[in-house]
Amino acid sequence: MATCPECEYDEIDTEDFEEGDRLSCPECGKQLAYLGNDEVDFADDDDDDDLDDDEEEEVEEEDDDDEDEDEDDEEDEELDE
Repeated sequence: MATCPECEYDEIDTEDFEEGDRLSCPECGKQLAYLGNDEVDFADDDDDDDLDDDEEEEVEEEDDDDEDEDEDDEEDEELDE
């Protein structure tokens, strides 16, 4: 049995896991990586999620810029009339 480093839940069954396998804590749901010898640590997936969030923010900013340009075009058309 392993212990979760997040919530200290100490009954994580690691019998069916091999070193490097991913699992989640049944108590807090935190993603963990099995290190072997009944030890687990935080999975590296959190870093990947941060990168995905940054990429999504960039796309949203580009969409906002496009909307601003559309509004400017509409204002220009109104002035021309």
